[in-house]
Amino acid sequence: MANTLSARLLAIVEALPLRPGMRVIEIGCGPGAMAREIASRIGDGHVLAIDRSATAIAQAEASSSAEIASGRLAFRRAAAEDFVVEPGEARYDLAVAIRVGALDGRHPEIGDQAIRRIADALTPNGRLFIDGGDPLREVRLKRG
Repeated sequence: MANTLSARLLAIVEALPLRPGMRVIEIGCGPGAMAREIASRIGDGHVLAIDRSATAIAQAEASSSAEIASGRLAFRRAAAEDFVVEPGEARYDLAVAIRVGALDGRHPEIGDQAIRRIADALTPNGRLFIDGGDPLREVRLKRG
């Protein structure tokens, strides 16, 4: 399996409230190492990993053929602020975004739009976690 997880990303995965059967979105997946680790921890759940970079998505797909074939992992090219679930796609239970520029506070209008798009993709009780805590912090989502 390509690109093993750094200690920092492993600590983040371990801090997430993952459970079997969960549907998870990873925003800004890069080469997909964290998405693969999450997929390995949620049994028959599903991870959708997105990234704005076509190169990152290609690398992630190339390293994740077994997980993709099993149906537990999918990749999609999308920026956080432009992401929407596809027609008929089930909502997600949890979203995680690590080192995502749209959510780092430097561009509040883009960050607000990204958070709205993520909230729309989650179930009514869905939760969003980003970096900046120890090791994570939860973003409180405004609903409706």
